[in-house]
Amino acid sequence: MRGLRGLRGLRGLPRGAAVALAATTVLVTAGAVAVPATASAAPAVSERRARAALPPPTGPYPVGTTALRLTDPGREDPWRPGQVRELMISLWYPATRPAQGKDRAPYMAPRAGRHFGGPDGAAAVNYGATADRTDWTWVRTHARPDAPPLLGAGPRPVVLWSAGLGDPRTWGTGLVEDLASRGYVVVTVDHPYDASEVAFPDGRLATSVFPALAGQPAPDIGALLRKALAVRVADTRFVLDELAALRTDGRLPAALAGSLDLDRIGMAGHSAGGFTAAQAMHDDPRIKAGVNLDGQLHFPGPDGTGVHLGTVAEEGLDRPFLLMGTESADSGPYTAQPGWAAFWQHTRGWKADVTLLGSRHGSYTDAQALLPQLARQGAVPEDAVRAGLGDVRPERAVAATRAYVGSFFDRWLRGHDDHLLDGPSPRFPEMRFEG
Repeated sequence: MRGLRGLRGLRGLPRGAAVALAATTVLVTAGAVAVPATASAAPAVSERRARAALPPPTGPYPVGTTALRLTDPGREDPWRPGQVRELMISLWYPATRPAQGKDRAPYMAPRAGRHFGGPDGAAAVNYGATADRTDWTWVRTHARPDAPPLLGAGPRPVVLWSAGLGDPRTWGTGLVEDLASRGYVVVTVDHPYDASEVAFPDGRLATSVFPALAGQPAPDIGALLRKALAVRVADTRFVLDELAALRTDGRLPAALAGSLDLDRIGMAGHSAGGFTAAQAMHDDPRIKAGVNLDGQLHFPGPDGTGVHLGTVAEEGLDRPFLLMGTESADSGPYTAQPGWAAFWQHTRGWKADVTLLGSRHGSYTDAQALLPQLARQGAVPEDAVRAGLGDVRPERAVAATRAYVGSFFDRWLRGHDDHLLDGPSPRFPEMRFEG
């Protein structure tokens, strides 16, 4: 499963196993989004940590965001027996006015950013960044915290976002903000003890259990990945329940709660998050459309090898779904992947498959926008950038990701079809249309 590719730091795992479930990305082209000016900064001196900036969203609306802690009193935490399952989510939505300067929400909470960039965090473990060389707490989003939502358009379609194995919910903010700027309410979901770190409002920092589990003698990789997926799907379904409750229980401002159209729900995810989106959609009819950004749909056996299909691959879906692959060795079109091939064969709903040429697994995450900037400042080795992102131009990868994901949800959640997904497009020659 390619989502565990997102956990390259699970040392000792066979490569095929360290590839099963994981995150998302974006940037844009002329006429869309370009890499921010900070990307051309000169190499940093040793006293100053590297900095990077996300590309701005391209839609017509300013963006607001708010975070919530959710508690599931009826479920024991599968990774921490003896305590109830708690989640952190963020909502991203069209707002009344844009955020500027320090009014922009931070990319990560300070304690989360410090761990993310440290030796045990996902930046180093999953993406090869040099530990403690990047100031992740400096990075800002383009959203205003707790901004009043933009009214007048009626309830808005909702898209859930699930990051890759070991990645926090923030590691897809570029794409998430872009969808919100186009008129969606996007709900990003953290999976505590799976994600590199999850910061709770009371000061706790829940860090990933995977490095320790993978370090045990002869870990059962297949069982670990099956459990991770089951936990993620259960988290997703609980969030869907909570969204219904949030519309009336006063935890959200009335205007924001009223903007949630729970009859039009989609889900997207990268790697393990892509598998999560597909499996959750299979298990829960409330999800009407989904996107899998380079997440395998099968599990390995106990030793990390072999092919054991997930039920979504065995049975397919009856609703629209988009597969987006990369040119990583274990990715590509549906014809090259056993889980995707089975899914394609059994899916009765609308489906399409595209492959981003020159890309690698991280090309659909914020890594595509941020790592090249950090590499120019000496905070990420160039070979790590090539291994994680390939040689696709960053601004083109971001443009294509935003365009295809946006086109898909516009078509199936809003009834607006720009026909980008009808076949190959001259707008995006780097995106190969598979079917």
